[in-house]
Amino acid sequence: MRTAVVTASYANDFERCRLLCESMDMRLKGDWVHYLLVAPFDAALFRQLEGSRRQVISESDLLPWWLRAVPDPMSGGRRKLWISPYSLPLRGWHVQQLRRLALCRHIKEETMFAADSDVVFLRDFDPADLWQGDRLTLYRKDGAIGERMRSNHLEWLAHSDRLLRIGPFALPANDYINTLIAWRTDSCRALLDHVEALHGRDWVRAVIRSRQFSECMIYGRFVDEVLKGEGHAASPDGLCHVLWFDDSYARDIGGLRHFLRDMSPHHIGIGVQSFVGHDLADIRNIVLERAA
Repeated sequence: MRTAVVTASYANDFERCRLLCESMDMRLKGDWVHYLLVAPFDAALFRQLEGSRRQVISESDLLPWWLRAVPDPMSGGRRKLWISPYSLPLRGWHVQQLRRLALCRHIKEETMFAADSDVVFLRDFDPADLWQGDRLTLYRKDGAIGERMRSNHLEWLAHSDRLLRIGPFALPANDYINTLIAWRTDSCRALLDHVEALHGRDWVRAVIRSRQFSECMIYGRFVDEVLKGEGHAASPDGLCHVLWFDDSYARDIGGLRHFLRDMSPHHIGIGVQSFVGHDLADIRNIVLERAA
C-alpha cells in the first residue's frame, strides 16, 4: 500500500514544516510520497522543500475558482481571507481542511496520512502498519466529547449532522480529531460523492455553508455512521502526542521536556500547536536531545 502523506500549510508555519520534513525523512519508512498543499502565493516558498518524495500542490489545482484569497483589511493586509459567493469569509485554517479533502480526487495512493505542520516524528514508523489486512486504522476516541469542551467540538458535530444528514448527535460523542491521522483515499472520494448527491451541489459549497466544521469529524462520522465502519478498524490510540493548550505545561524548554516524557508507547511523534507559544528553537533542541 503506497501512502500519501498530506500536509496543508502556509508561510507562517514554513520553518515548522521544514522540521516536519526533516523528521519525516529520518523516521518514516516504507513506500510514501509527501504532498504539501499550499496557497498559490506560498507555493514558491515551499518548493524549497521539494525532493524525490515531496511535492508542492497549489490550492488553485484543488479548489473551485470562485474561492479566492484577498487581504484581510482588519490585519492591515498581513493575513488573508478566502471569499466566495456561497459563504461568509473563511480563514486559512478552514481552507487547509478543504485542501486535504479535495486531494483525494487527484491522487492514486491508497492511504492519505495527514500530518500537520507542527508534527515532528520521533520514532521510526512505516505507514503500511496502519493497515490490518484490508482495513485501515481509524483514530476514534469513544465518548470523549461532552457538554463542556475547550474547543468547538459541539459545533463541529452539529455541522456534520447537517452535512451528512445523520444524527442528531448524542453526548458523550466520539472524537476523531488528531494531528496525525489516516484516511482511505477511496473512502474520502466516497464521502465527497455522498455529500454532492445529498445536496445537489459541489461538496465545497455544502461544507462551507457554516464556518464551524472539522474535516476529521466529517470523515470519521461518515465512516462510522454512513459506511458503518466498512474498511476501517477503530483505535483510541492516537499516533501523535499533542500539546493543545498553553496552560498544559510551562512555556519553556523545561515544559517541553516534561511534555516529551509524557509520550505513550503508541505515539510516534509530537505536535506542539503553534498558537500555544513555544519557541520553535526549543522544539528543535528537544528533538536533537532525543536523537543524541
